[in-house]
Amino acid sequence: MSIINLVFTDVLTALYEPFWFSLLAAVLFMFFWLYAGEHGWRAAIKKWLAAFRTVPQFRRILVLAFFTVMILMKTLLNREMWLNPLCNVMGGWTFYDMEGNLTAESVENFMMLVPFTALLLWSFPGELGLGQKREQQETSVYRPSLKKVIRASVKYAFLFSLMIEILQLLFRLGTFQLSDLFYNTAGGMLGGICYYLGALLQAWRRRKK
Repeated sequence: MSIINLVFTDVLTALYEPFWFSLLAAVLFMFFWLYAGEHGWRAAIKKWLAAFRTVPQFRRILVLAFFTVMILMKTLLNREMWLNPLCNVMGGWTFYDMEGNLTAESVENFMMLVPFTALLLWSFPGELGLGQKREQQETSVYRPSLKKVIRASVKYAFLFSLMIEILQLLFRLGTFQLSDLFYNTAGGMLGGICYYLGALLQAWRRRKK
C-alpha cells in the first residue's frame, strides 16, 4: 500500500509542478492560434517578425513578458505545494534563514523586480501616468519627473509583489512573507530610478542630434 501511495503522490506532483506554466503557455498560444486561423500561419509569422524588426515597443514588451514569465516561474508556476503558507509571515530580513544558514534570498527578492519595473515603465510610460505618449517615445526629447517615476515604480512593484504573495497564499505555492513584499518593492523602486536615468540619457542624446 505504501508503494501505491508513493507512486500516486509522485505522479500527481509531476503533473502539478508544470501545470500553471502549461496553462499560461496554452492560453497565450491560443491567442496566436486565433489570429493565425483568421489570417493564416505564414501571415501571422511574417507580421510577428515585421513587428519585431520595426516596432521598438514590441521588442520592449517582448523582453518585459520574458522577465515576467521568469519571475512567475520562480515564484508561482513551478513551485511545490506548502502545507502551511503562513509558517513564516515575517520572512527573512538578513543573510541568514530560520536555521541560521547563509542565504541570498533577500538579495534575490530585491533584484528580481529591478528589470521588471524598469521595463514596465519603459514600455508603457504614457499609460502609467509618466506624461509621455506612445507616439512621442521615439521622437521627442522627454525628461520624466523623478517624483512620478518613483511613485509609479513603487506602486506597481508593490501591487505585482502583493499579487504574487496572495496567489502563493491561496494556492499554497510558497509562503506569504512580508520581507519578500518589502524587498520586491525596494527593488522595483531601483528599477524606476534606472528607467529615469535611462530616459535622461536618451533625452541628452536626442538634444545632441
